[in-house]
Amino acid sequence: MLTEERRKQLVKQVGQECEHGKVSIRSIRKDTNEQLKKIKGASEDDIKNGEDAVQKFTDEFIIKIDALMKKKEVEIMTV
Repeated sequence: MLTEERRKQLVKQVGQECEHGKVSIRSIRKDTNEQLKKIKGASEDDIKNGEDAVQKFTDEFIIKIDALMKKKEVEIMTV
C-alpha cells in the first residue's frame, strides 16, 4: 500500500519521464527537418509538405504521451 506522499512522488516522476519523451520527439522532429532540407533536388514545396507531415506526427505523439500520463496519474492516485 502506497502512502499519499509516495503516490504524489510517483506522479511527479511520471510527469518528468513524459517530459523527457516529449523532448526526444521534438529532437527527432528537428533532426528530420534538417535532413529534409539536405535532400538534393527537392523543391521548397516538397520540403514544406515533409515538414508539415513531420509536425503532424509530432503533435500526434505528444497528444498520446499526454493521454497516457493522465491515465497513469489517475491510476497511481487511486487508492
